[in-house]
Amino acid sequence: MFPLTTYHLPFTTKEMLNLEIVTPERKVFDETVDAVTIPTTNGEIGILPNHAPLISTLKPGILTYSNHGSSERMVVAGGFVEISANKVSILADVAEKADEVNVEAARAEREASEKVLSAWNGSEDEFEVERERLEKAQARLSLASGK
Repeated sequence: MFPLTTYHLPFTTKEMLNLEIVTPERKVFDETVDAVTIPTTNGEIGILPNHAPLISTLKPGILTYSNHGSSERMVVAGGFVEISANKVSILADVAEKADEVNVEAARAEREASEKVLSAWNGSEDEFEVERERLEKAQARLSLASGK
């Protein structure tokens, strides 16, 4: 007869990210997640556990985070992201979930920005500010429509 052998598998835990999103008005989000996708001025970046340390500026757009197979989205604009030791800290001027978006205000902002940009005659810096305003309005409308 063979001796009864017990196999012990090493205890493993899935590494997670602590995602914290803060605006000047409030803490919007503070939970652990599996992954995050963030719009930055250098392009959209995907963050997984053990990501290299990074600091970047945010671009107006849609942030996506996933947890246990489901994903959630929100609009972020203005501010910075810092990634260090499985912690993603976002300091944003704007961070809104879909149910917080005022669709009519976003439409009005988009139309006003498009009108200003179509007849632009100011400085390049002012143009960038107006372009970011347009991108923020478009991101809000995209999020609210589920696109």
